[in-house]
Amino acid sequence: VQLQASGGGLVQAGGSLRLSCAASGRTFSSYAVGWFRQAPGKGREFVAAIRSSDGRTYYADSVKGRFTSSRDNAKNTVYLQMNSLKPEDTAVYYCAADNKLKFDVAAFRRNDEYDYWGQGTLVTVSS
Repeated sequence: VQLQASGGGLVQAGGSLRLSCAASGRTFSSYAVGWFRQAPGKGREFVAAIRSSDGRTYYADSVKGRFTSSRDNAKNTVYLQMNSLKPEDTAVYYCAADNKLKFDVAAFRRNDEYDYWGQGTLVTVSS
C-alpha cells in the first residue's frame, strides 16, 4: 500500500488543521493507521492511531482532547483533525499503516509495528 500525507501548513497557536492520509494499492479498510510526528532534533513520537476493525482510536496524552482521527474507507483516507494547536505541536507528521495490528493497544503506539509509511507533511504552529 502507498500512503500520501497532506494538509500541513503554517497556523497560529489556537488554530486548526486537518491532515489527510490517502492510500492506494490494496484494501485499505483492513489496515490500521497510525499518526506519528517528529520535531526538529527529536525522535519520532506516537500521536494517534485508528483501528481497522471498528475505527476505535488511541491518542498520545499530549494531544488527547485536541486531536481526532477518523477514517473514510470508501475514499481510502484517514484524517487527523487537529484543534487548539500549540507551538509544541510543530513537527513533520507521518501516517503509517499495517494490516497486522488488531487489538494490541501497546503495539499501535510503536512505530516499528507499521510496515508502510507516507512521506510526511510539515505542521508549523506559530506563537
